[in-house]
Amino acid sequence: MNPPSHALVAEADSILTVTLNRPDKLNAISPEITAVLWQAVRAVAERDDLRALVITGTGRFFTAGIDLAAPSAATRAEVGSQFRRLYREHHLLYDEIEALEKPVFLAAQGPCLGAGLEMAASCDFRIASDTAYFQLPEVALATIAGSGGISRVTRLVGVHWAKWIAMANRKVSAAQALQIGLVHEVFAVDGFHDRVHELVIDIIKLPREALGASKLAIDMVAETDRATARNIERVMNTTLIFSDEFAQATERFTSKDQG
Repeated sequence: MNPPSHALVAEADSILTVTLNRPDKLNAISPEITAVLWQAVRAVAERDDLRALVITGTGRFFTAGIDLAAPSAATRAEVGSQFRRLYREHHLLYDEIEALEKPVFLAAQGPCLGAGLEMAASCDFRIASDTAYFQLPEVALATIAGSGGISRVTRLVGVHWAKWIAMANRKVSAAQALQIGLVHEVFAVDGFHDRVHELVIDIIKLPREALGASKLAIDMVAETDRATARNIERVMNTTLIFSDEFAQATERFTSKDQG
């Protein structure tokens, strides 16, 4: 009998879902999981019928982080330059998640540690169950959360809370994560996946081009000056305003008003 896959992939309602499936290892992220995530990101990018990507898990943990027993840049590299090259290969996955012009949801049904939180920070939307907590324990291993854990988490929650999470190695509960802006929603663990699916369905009903353009625009204006930011908005809308989606949406709203 073949061993169970480290990650399961399913399609439903135009949503591609990757489920981490190593509950006996607390869903530690293995090379196989990383490979499945790469395949999923590419599939969502390339296929028009897929509108969103959801990353979630089975068992009591979303993930305990990288599988330290598996081959990694740290174990394979012999010199610093080789380490950085191998390390970058892992970084690129999170970069691609961030660049994907479709919504990406991370649904942490349980605790989300280390690389799990780094992955979460690269997603557009973070949903947690009420039993989840978030932590960057890398400092306890004499390193830092260097796959976006420092840079992306700091952008999300600011220096104040980033120091608490990434420097002081404090756990942040789901309720506290919602309060500080680390997650968007907290659902009860019972029925969690159904609630997440309903939320994703609701969001992907929005016009697809405007949804993708919004993601691009938000990321771009966050890194630029005010004047350039306004021009980005105008350029984006120059295309959207002449689209069929805009015409159809306007007609629907007009029909409601007249009705």
